[in-house]
Amino acid sequence: MLVSPSLILLGVFVYGFLGWNLRVSLSDWRGLRPDYAYAGTDNYQRLPDDTRFTDDVENVLVFTAVFVVGTLLLGFLLALLIERGVRGEGFFRGVFLFPMAISFIATAIIWRWLLNNAGGAQETGLNKLFGQVGLDFLANDWFKSRGTWAPAAIALPAGWALSGYVMALFLAGLRGVSDDLREAARVDGANEPRVFWHVVRPMLLPVVMSAVVILAHISLKTFDLMFAMDVESRKIETPALYMWFTTFDGLNFSRGAAIATLLVAGISVVVVPYIWYSIRMERRR
Repeated sequence: MLVSPSLILLGVFVYGFLGWNLRVSLSDWRGLRPDYAYAGTDNYQRLPDDTRFTDDVENVLVFTAVFVVGTLLLGFLLALLIERGVRGEGFFRGVFLFPMAISFIATAIIWRWLLNNAGGAQETGLNKLFGQVGLDFLANDWFKSRGTWAPAAIALPAGWALSGYVMALFLAGLRGVSDDLREAARVDGANEPRVFWHVVRPMLLPVVMSAVVILAHISLKTFDLMFAMDVESRKIETPALYMWFTTFDGLNFSRGAAIATLLVAGISVVVVPYIWYSIRMERRR
């Protein structure tokens, strides 16, 4: 009884609207006047022929791969450094976690300045820093580059914002490993790399899985970061942005709903297996 109100609200405002969105995607609603006439799967069948949509899918896949792998590595290294007993641990934990408290809009404004590709007197950010320390060869166009480097560059601000959170997950995992287990391995003659590989690493796998699922679903639905970095750039456009333009600029509500449904399906591919695995592990305990 106590959870009934939350279940009702969840059913109406989450699953109810998901169902309504699916219904709109199967219609031919264009313009401000609602039109629920059934149009079958036409909107879904046309999307693979839309080069803008396929380019956006490629962009989000590149962004997701760089963002997830880079954030995991950075978060793990930060956790490893703190776990070694660095002086001023509380200060560094706060510094690393602080970017997470900043919205993606503010993060984008900061990194738009840092990744500015302007030259001459207008040169700023990383390109100017590289020039001053003699690393000019590292200067580039960042998110205004051609090819797959543009969405990969957007992973820098996203990773900066979330690496502290991943660090906290890894730090909790590292400190959850019993000292007795580590000491037993050392007594058996294992050196530190072997202790990590055979004792610590297996116990970090649930942390890695949780971090991958969280980061992947964040990357697939990221909208505000790209929007604030450069709203007019097709080089960093993702399906979430295309859905917005299609729905509210083009007033093609049925097509926008189809893109939104595919986004939900993509996120479900990541989240549902994790939920299934978690429930299965809980039942085994």
